[in-house]
Amino acid sequence: MSTKLVRHFTIAFLFGWSASFALASDDPLFHSTDPLAPRDDWGVHHQMPTVIPTDFYPRHSSRLFYYFKSGRELLADPAYVAALQTVLRNRGYYCGPIDGIMSEAVNDAIAHMQKNYVQRVTGRLTVPVRRALNLP
Repeated sequence: MSTKLVRHFTIAFLFGWSASFALASDDPLFHSTDPLAPRDDWGVHHQMPTVIPTDFYPRHSSRLFYYFKSGRELLADPAYVAALQTVLRNRGYYCGPIDGIMSEAVNDAIAHMQKNYVQRVTGRLTVPVRRALNLP
């Protein structure tokens, strides 16, 4: 009878300890570096000296929704175009403003990126371009 009581006490103690550890931890279970959501690992916007208006455009909470959209739908979404401009700027292909507007400068940046990645140069957002830029 006492071994059964000790076993139940041990299980309850371990369960309570693991639950308190999980609640006390600030680490999220999954970290992501999603260019569609300019947030840090904790899901909080950085306090930058300048506010970029495209950071506040509505966007989906999951990358999964973007995989099922066509290129036209993606380019009509200012948040996605801003993410595209940000990724192209970070890789050195684009030097214009991050405004969420698809322009000739963005098309030229995509064309330069396609040339460097040995893709067919069209200057359009295609699936291989999205894969090369790690965009959904």
